Amino acid sequence: MLIEELFLNLALALIAICANILSAFSGGGAGLIQLPALILLGLPFAKALATHKLASIALGIGASIRHAKEKSLEPYLVFLILICGLPGVLIGASLVIYIQSKIATFSLGILTLSLGLYSSNKSPLKTKSYKLQSKYLNRVLGCLVLFILGFLNGSLSSGTGLFVTIWLVEWFGLSYSRAISYTLVLVGIFWNGTGALVLGMNGEVQWNWLPVLIGGSLLGGYFGAHLSLSKGEALVKKAFEIVSIGMGLSLITKIFF
Repeated sequence: MLIEELFLNLALALIAICANILSAFSGGGAGLIQLPALILLGLPFAKALATHKLASIALGIGASIRHAKEKSLEPYLVFLILICGLPGVLIGASLVIYIQSKIATFSLGILTLSLGLYSSNKSPLKTKSYKLQSKYLNRVLGCLVLFILGFLNGSLSSGTGLFVTIWLVEWFGLSYSRAISYTLVLVGIFWNGTGALVLGMNGEVQWNWLPVLIGGSLLGGYFGAHLSLSKGEALVKKAFEIVSIGMGLSLITKIFF
């Protein structure tokens, strides 16, 4: 029993560190590794989601410490991401409790696999200088997509941080490194914290796994943020694709076998 617990804690630590290094490095994606891994280790979907979200708050804190030394956040854009995304997170987290675990797991597998395939067919994002879209309809659409991403964050979680990073770059005109800063702080702490609160109130948390996952998230978040500020993204992009495709296939297979 002691040996089993030791191996479980070791597996959880490795999962948390690897997932959060990847996420902090690439601007999202911890859910692509950590959430499916918790499900494959035996947790029901809702409990795995709540546990993952609580642990991911540590990712936001760990990464924020590193990014705080380099960058500041624009108050207007911070407000926009929170006011548009948090209602979606609340609705998504409230609804996922009522979805059958098999359906949610299968949906997560499809989304995870799709993200890996999408990334493998897309060249690395080009950096842009910060320039918020000025047209009213563009801003409305930008806010609507942030709400949808918030909903997905609260319900399925997988890859939503990466989607937020991509959206901030492609629609709001941020550089890739600045977009990562916003994602790690606002999605990592506030979106995930809100989702964890809603799910935690319904008793969906594996509390005895949290200390190891939080420790791994803090370490992974800090070192991943350090890498994102000092290295290129080609290597992590490839690792991200391999892992997400593998995890997606594993989750889909788990449903049928």
